[in-house]
Amino acid sequence: MAEFILVRHGQASFGAEDYDNLSDTGWQQSRWLGEYWRDKGIYFDRLICGNLTRHRQTLDGICQGLGNSSENSHTVLPQLNEFDFLAVTQCYRERYPQRAPGAHASRADFYRFLKQGMLAWAAGEISPVESWLHFEARIADALKSICDSPKGSRTLVVSSGGAIAMMLTQILGGPVSTVANLNMQIQNTAVSRLFFSAENISLHSFNHVPHLDWDGRREYITYS
Repeated sequence: MAEFILVRHGQASFGAEDYDNLSDTGWQQSRWLGEYWRDKGIYFDRLICGNLTRHRQTLDGICQGLGNSSENSHTVLPQLNEFDFLAVTQCYRERYPQRAPGAHASRADFYRFLKQGMLAWAAGEISPVESWLHFEARIADALKSICDSPKGSRTLVVSSGGAIAMMLTQILGGPVSTVANLNMQIQNTAVSRLFFSAENISLHSFNHVPHLDWDGRREYITYS
């Protein structure tokens, strides 16, 4: 058997002009995760991430916590990038303007609207630039690349909530609604652990934040 660990990026800059950068909280989450693994004696044979800025920054923060560098030692898989959630919500708003949250809507309202948009996207009701079938195919391709690892190895994979949700749904064999449901649950720098062989991939644990789940750090548990 071999192992890979999926990590969602740290908190990004929600509401800022450039979402694709970690906030100060996101950097702290990432470093704490690396420190947690360092203290547990957990290290990795392979490092993989998407090519979004927040993916690379999260990997850098984890490696700082581990006490090593990710420079020239990681593999970039663009297939691990997030779907364009802004395009999905825009298409859904154009199709169903009466369902769109108002100008003063909360973050929770936005994510409920995104979930509805994802389900409409999967059902073919809306057509952003990337089709749902293409999203499925590129995540399946990323999974194949991740599993091209030797027996006994441990791989760290940094990606985004939607991409991780799609990958886990493919592994578990769930319906398309599972992608949207899982996407809404995954916390920043949350850890999902999987084992695989040539015949099987099994989910061991999902969406854990052991580096944050104690007094003085729970306020750093975020979802965006």
